[in-house]
Amino acid sequence: MKNDKLKNKYRVNEQIRVKEVRVVGEGDSMVVPIRQALDMAHQQGVDLVEISPNAQPPVCRLIDYSKFLYQQKKHQKEMKQKQAKVEVKEIRFGPQTDDHDYQFKLKHAIEFLNSGYKVRAYVFFKGRSILFKEQGEVLLLRFANDLEELAKVEQLPKLDGKKMFLYLTPKKAGVVKKSQQKRDNERREAEAKEAARQEQEVNAAANGLLANAKGAEELLKKIQQEE
Repeated sequence: MKNDKLKNKYRVNEQIRVKEVRVVGEGDSMVVPIRQALDMAHQQGVDLVEISPNAQPPVCRLIDYSKFLYQQKKHQKEMKQKQAKVEVKEIRFGPQTDDHDYQFKLKHAIEFLNSGYKVRAYVFFKGRSILFKEQGEVLLLRFANDLEELAKVEQLPKLDGKKMFLYLTPKKAGVVKKSQQKRDNERREAEAKEAARQEQEVNAAANGLLANAKGAEELLKKIQQEE
């Protein structure tokens, strides 16, 4: 049944009823009339398989159809295995989690994301604490913002029964984009350092002038005494 669905997903050979197609191969492609593409497939002893029907013109490959279906099935199986391998780690909060506990759980989430795990953070509302659901949402949004350099939001905070869930998935390895908040903090730190440096230079210059003034005053007194 699954194979039938896969077969019906693609048009092949005479099923492709368009004026022209783009035939792609190993690193090259060409736009040719459909009749020429079919002749090319016949000469090579393979099939003309339409792999992208919505392109203009549609994209086709010259390949044995059975081999093509095998490759597609293998690819789908590999994708499912990769998805199954991605484990999900849970982080639980209360609606009134204090900052110390928040930072502790934030640290664990960073470790999970760096290890390639997805993170499902949730706020559990016990009894009348459901009245603080807005507070729980704010907490989860803060959590997502603090982790935005490592993770992207897969699902925004959503209430399900007595729990409000937030799903985060690790970003791909590479150059980590700094958040606007971090860029602002770094800019302020740089400005503060520059202001401190300039103040030191001004103080040093003032101290130098003061020392020179004192030296001149002492020299004048000495000259007056000698006279």
